[in-house]
Amino acid sequence: MATAYLSSTPHKIAVLHAKALGDFIVTLPALAAIKETYPNAELVLLARPWVKDFLAVRPSVVDRVISVPVLAGVNDSVEGGRANNTGPKVDSAEVELFYQAMRAEKFAVVIHMQGSGKAANPFINKLGAALTAGTRNAAAEPIDRFIPYVHYQSEILRNLEIAALIGARTANLEPRLEVTETDEQETAPLGEIIKGRPYVVIHAGADDMRRVWPAAKFADVADSLIERGYEVVLTGTPKEEDIVTNVLQAMKHTAIPCTSLALGGLAALLQKSALVISNDTGPLHLARAVGAPTVGIYWAPNVLNWGPLNRNRHRLAIGWQLECPECGIKPVSPWPFQPVTSSCEHLYSFVESIAATEVLELAAELLPPATA
Repeated sequence: MATAYLSSTPHKIAVLHAKALGDFIVTLPALAAIKETYPNAELVLLARPWVKDFLAVRPSVVDRVISVPVLAGVNDSVEGGRANNTGPKVDSAEVELFYQAMRAEKFAVVIHMQGSGKAANPFINKLGAALTAGTRNAAAEPIDRFIPYVHYQSEILRNLEIAALIGARTANLEPRLEVTETDEQETAPLGEIIKGRPYVVIHAGADDMRRVWPAAKFADVADSLIERGYEVVLTGTPKEEDIVTNVLQAMKHTAIPCTSLALGGLAALLQKSALVISNDTGPLHLARAVGAPTVGIYWAPNVLNWGPLNRNRHRLAIGWQLECPECGIKPVSPWPFQPVTSSCEHLYSFVESIAATEVLELAAELLPPATA
């Protein structure tokens, strides 16, 4: 495993990261490190189409985004986890055309920042780069430079360690994203409702119900914050409208539902909030990247990978229950719920034991006094 600087200045560096929002956010310091170290190299991100759209309208260290076609383990699901069988299917012809186009790019370096290398390493090895780098476990295909994939590591620090394989360094460890004027304009209708009053954003959804805090407890927190003089905005994706409705129905007071903002508008809404309270999911990471203070609701094992690096503006409410409530299995080896086994596929919240009072106490540490 080599960790030296590259022997010559690369003209073009590609980074593969074709996963979800939170996974993308934690690559930002590593991408910045590469650009700081090799400012004259074109930095190309191989990603999902939404990343291309999102970065096209805001300043970024990424020079160009190329959309990656659907390919098992690369951009269809978390490597080694539950397959996503509801999305587009693999188009072999499209994948082969993609490989040909990438070889024509003549990348000096291709790096991957996703998973153990089981799927990503064969993928990047087909792109024709002079040098490949990333993570690798014993079963993965060899690449030129790698660090071992050990699951329980901060994803931010893991990605920085991967960037260091080509000598890339940075002093800025926290993810950062810029909010644009267009993003802010998208939130104008909400601004008319909020009318300049301080507000807290609550995000009660997540892709995996095992890390979803109960709607009734989010409702208790929202009611308490409203009684302290804050507006509460309940955010969610369109598919999370039922979750937002459940929180609203459990509340004594009235909150503002918001499930229609695009990602840029959500970033602007989060940035101007007094606080964001959220399950461990993409919008929580987005909130941190745009500078909002946060209270994150975490299952204990996931803190190691997805918790923030600092506690100046961020707090963690941690669920310490490790056993499945139905069968008693501890689904943490080799990492949480991966691989999926027939011995434990029971879908329970592993964070429901966190008390609403705990979340409110953590929120109080970060919130300024509100004026009713």
